[in-house]
Amino acid sequence: MASIFTKIINGELPAYKVAETEQFLAFLDINPNAKGHTLCIPKKEVNKIFDLDKDAYHELLEFSRKVALALEKAVDCKRIGMSVIGLEVPHVHIHLIPLQEMRDATFQHKIKLSEEEFKKLAEKIQANF
Repeated sequence: MASIFTKIINGELPAYKVAETEQFLAFLDINPNAKGHTLCIPKKEVNKIFDLDKDAYHELLEFSRKVALALEKAVDCKRIGMSVIGLEVPHVHIHLIPLQEMRDATFQHKIKLSEEEFKKLAEKIQANF
């Protein structure tokens, strides 16, 4: 059964996309820790990050770096935090989280954004990618 992320890649589920290449996709987390919380994923479904082959691993990190730099220009924050965590989706994903304080990285505190806020934010990040 395809992961929720594979369904997003295949266009079966909607997403607020911020960056895309032939191999990778970045989109806003719909249950964000902070405004701009973004997920970077490989389009090939692989369960764990260290199961990626060496090239795919390095390319995902480089893609995530480019997304983080665009995100940093689009969202006012002290820095962009990066986390590889989570058991709920069996598909590699890197969290990029704009940080104001450490609690933004704990996955305990969530914020709510409207559909319009998500759309505007995605466009702003895309413009900087």
